[in-house]
Amino acid sequence: MLNQGLFNFAQWLDSFELSTRLHESYYMYNWVESTHVVSLMLSLGMLFIIDMRMLGLTLTNVPASKIASKLNLPMMIGFSIMIITGLLLFFAVPVRTTQSIWFRIKFVLLIAAAINAWLFHKKLNESVSTWDNEPKAPKRLRYAAGLSLGLWAGIVTTGRLIAYDWYDCYRAQSQFITWAAGCMAE
Repeated sequence: MLNQGLFNFAQWLDSFELSTRLHESYYMYNWVESTHVVSLMLSLGMLFIIDMRMLGLTLTNVPASKIASKLNLPMMIGFSIMIITGLLLFFAVPVRTTQSIWFRIKFVLLIAAAINAWLFHKKLNESVSTWDNEPKAPKRLRYAAGLSLGLWAGIVTTGRLIAYDWYDCYRAQSQFITWAAGCMAE
């Protein structure tokens, strides 16, 4: 039922002329994809520095709150652009993307990363005054920083794998892969 609903939604998006024009554009699709990757590098670069500081692996002599306050704005700008361009990439190729096991894994990892980030920032803001100048954050924040790095490594990897057709629906796959990818007959 979920797969059929997602498939119907993807077909509806695919029916828009703008979707086809974006995907078939000689320059625009490449521009959107390149902007997605550049904004990913910007936002994840900032996130990497913050997470490494929480783990006590870099900039240990700089207060954590100072690093976070300086890097949060460019990180959020990068994330905003990354979300917009990611939605445009999905809009350009909705049916194939919806039926990609890599996209589905990436989406689950994105949700997990968002929840982790929300909890991380909540805990960080509550406790930063007690350890701000310490070389390492408290254990829970270090775990969250490590989880953040792992989730984003998975997001980047699965995002890159979306382009490959190893598990595309037109190929004969196991029943599990067919279900997990959401393959529906067109």
